[in-house]
Amino acid sequence: MKILVPVKRVIDYNVKPRVKPDGSGVDLANVKMSMNPFDEIAVEEAIRLKEAGTATEIVAVSIGPDKAQETLRTALAMGADRAILIEAEDVEPLAVAKLLAKVVEEEAPGLVILGKQAIDDDSNQTGQMLAALLGRPQGTFASKVEVSGDKVHVTREVDGGLETVALSMPAIVTTDLRLNEPRYASLPNIMKAKSKPMDKKTPADYGVDVSPRLTTTNVSEPPVRSAGIKVEDVAALAAKMKEMGVA
Repeated sequence: MKILVPVKRVIDYNVKPRVKPDGSGVDLANVKMSMNPFDEIAVEEAIRLKEAGTATEIVAVSIGPDKAQETLRTALAMGADRAILIEAEDVEPLAVAKLLAKVVEEEAPGLVILGKQAIDDDSNQTGQMLAALLGRPQGTFASKVEVSGDKVHVTREVDGGLETVALSMPAIVTTDLRLNEPRYASLPNIMKAKSKPMDKKTPADYGVDVSPRLTTTNVSEPPVRSAGIKVEDVAALAAKMKEMGVA
């Protein structure tokens, strides 16, 4: 079985984003970039399925600028077999889903595993849109994935606890943080990744229009939180809460 893993290049999660002075967007100049953490989890899960003998090939795909090659090389160093880069700038979730649908039609994977959301826009839309476009079953926010025959069992966290769904493959799975702990790429694997195949494509190669449908009117820093207050004892706390209408 082949597994397709989409990955996105985002601002590293340890970096505090800066807003451009004119409020038109986030300043990316001289900012450390890395793979979206949820996508790292997706790559790790695909590798574990391959190590268990369930999968035979892992294909990583990214839609972004030429520098997204670095993100794909990270996926290859972790254990992906080959990569596809679709060069495009500022692509919205629907366009991403349309491009991924074309890649799925071309590659015919049994599973598509992707992060539930990207930490730069937090849209949480691509996996669901992809499943809708392909007409395939989906298991979102996966905290456990088990493949048995032609079924994939996905355990997901819901408000009432845990829910397990059985999906007929081919299927779409989006990963949550509790699914696994991604591995670090070893130096030998980083070196090997440089020789692994990477195809470069454009949206035009797939006949997909990626023109933006949304307009960003303004980007601003979140408001500074006001300082809290200290109380003498529990009685004072209860009185203050009652005064504020929260008790």
